Amino acid sequence: MSIASDLLANLLAKEDFFSGLSQQRRLYEAAKTAIHQQHLGAGTKLPSSRDLARDLCLARNTVVAAFEQLSNEGYVSSSLGSGTYVADLAEMKPIADQNNHLDALALTSATAQVAALSRRGAHITAFAAGPRFEIQPFVPGDADFSNFPFKLWQRLQNRVWREARSELLDYADAGGFLPLRLAIAEYLRVSRSVKVAVENIVITSGTHQSLDLCAQLLADVGDTAWVEDPCYWAARRVFEACDLRLHPIKVDAEGIALGPEDLATDPRLIYVTPSHQYPTGAVMSLARRRELLDVAVRKNAWILEDDYDSEFRYTGRPLASLQGLDSADRVVYMGTFSKILYPGIKIGYMVVPSALADPFKIALYDLQRPGQLMVQAALADFISQGHFSTHIRKIRQIYGARRELLRKTLVAQFGTQLNQRVSISSEESGLHLVVELPDQVDDVALEKLAAESGISVKALSTYYLKAPVRRGLLVGYAYVTPDKIVYYGKLLAAVILSGVR
Repeated sequence: MSIASDLLANLLAKEDFFSGLSQQRRLYEAAKTAIHQQHLGAGTKLPSSRDLARDLCLARNTVVAAFEQLSNEGYVSSSLGSGTYVADLAEMKPIADQNNHLDALALTSATAQVAALSRRGAHITAFAAGPRFEIQPFVPGDADFSNFPFKLWQRLQNRVWREARSELLDYADAGGFLPLRLAIAEYLRVSRSVKVAVENIVITSGTHQSLDLCAQLLADVGDTAWVEDPCYWAARRVFEACDLRLHPIKVDAEGIALGPEDLATDPRLIYVTPSHQYPTGAVMSLARRRELLDVAVRKNAWILEDDYDSEFRYTGRPLASLQGLDSADRVVYMGTFSKILYPGIKIGYMVVPSALADPFKIALYDLQRPGQLMVQAALADFISQGHFSTHIRKIRQIYGARRELLRKTLVAQFGTQLNQRVSISSEESGLHLVVELPDQVDDVALEKLAAESGISVKALSTYYLKAPVRRGLLVGYAYVTPDKIVYYGKLLAAVILSGVR
């Protein structure tokens, strides 16, 4: 092992060194740290990607990707046949000065970082969700936006710009662009059985902002929020940032399962994903839905229905919304276009009870100053002209085929004996499936092992607020082409086999 390899290996061996990030990112940070601290001086030749992958027990693709990032940022230089060398940072001084604050943060100890933040800030940033959800094979929750109709969208946007409507350059008041709210209302009435008038629709920048508005307007500091356990990580983060007290409630095959200890508490908010529970995939039964609506009325609580992926149901019609059963106006329904179209569109929506409509629009405008009216206008045309429905049908077919291919690939690798100990979720909807594992299997260790092969799956146990009652892996299939599903599916099966056996 070379000196450089030994140095990087020592950094990577530290448990607190950028823990939770991918192996590629950790290697990049290790090399950058060594260069900044001058342990790897200017002109030092680095091992080849093949040798370094062998020395560090990493996939070669991981090393190559880390080298490429270092090269793009000017930390190393390479030429064909010559090798890779550490660059002279003195020649990068202007860039280094610009990034001085970020570099200092990256090199600061965990203790100093905590001291620089509020207690709430330290708690929120400790999770570091962003790096955990990089786009890699099998990352759950990501849609394949390469299938987005770019040229059609460009034509729609160009038409909006040609109209030169100056009012579309202003902030968005009144809850968003009226034609878009009309289009959403019609879509939700037909496809989701939502009871809605255009006045009830509020356009937001996505589910995160919708949840944040609900937490700020419907609850006070210290109030209790019931959440599913396991729970969607972003909902948990938003509620904690608003200083709400989380009360986790177990989830079984029929969705959220209220017990006597739960009913003994008084929630202000009840957050649920009834049509496709995240992350388990359970569908809330009609009996549970009626029970939850009754409890919300008795306890004067608001139900926040996150219908994040209802469009992706591959057999039968999409399930009706919980809001459609609500006769007491206790449900705030929310959805997003980020899963259907592309993440960066940053447009979501809420259907709020009539009594909340004006306060929500006022707060959204005063707190957030929303905009993007040009994009909202293009989206309104995209929906009203029928392109939205066409796009949904197309990607639903693509994702359904990918889901089935992934399932067949895993089952074929597992074999008969293992299939008795490992099960794959059967719910035909969503953007991921769950590989359920025996209780004694460490799913977190398997997640890390998969990452070394360039696979980003998520351990089911990490979504629990209480002690985990199930072990498994969340495996996304939407952002993976069929050839990669087969290739990486076999690698993932091998990882699972090593853990179960």
